[in-house]
Amino acid sequence: MQHNVYLYILIMAAVTYLVRMLPLAILRKPIHNRYFKSFLYYVPYVSLSVMTFPEILYCTGSPVLGAIALALSIAMSFIGLSLPLTAGISCLAVFVANLI
Repeated sequence: MQHNVYLYILIMAAVTYLVRMLPLAILRKPIHNRYFKSFLYYVPYVSLSVMTFPEILYCTGSPVLGAIALALSIAMSFIGLSLPLTAGISCLAVFVANLI
């Protein structure tokens, strides 16, 4: 069983290395296509959103409390509050709502 873990780690390292190195090896010239540049610009934001959105709804143990936190966070973001303040107020709101 222990040998399988090392094999999995080795495969994971190789795949991670290839994913990071292939674009550097293949794309040596600057990218001038504005559509491709626009796509690459938004990839980190989309990836982060896809990873965090389900966790926002289910991390509290209740999807209703998660939806409250999400709605409150969206409202505070539209108002223009900073990210740490928005996160703190949302966490506090979920904590208070969970006590009630």
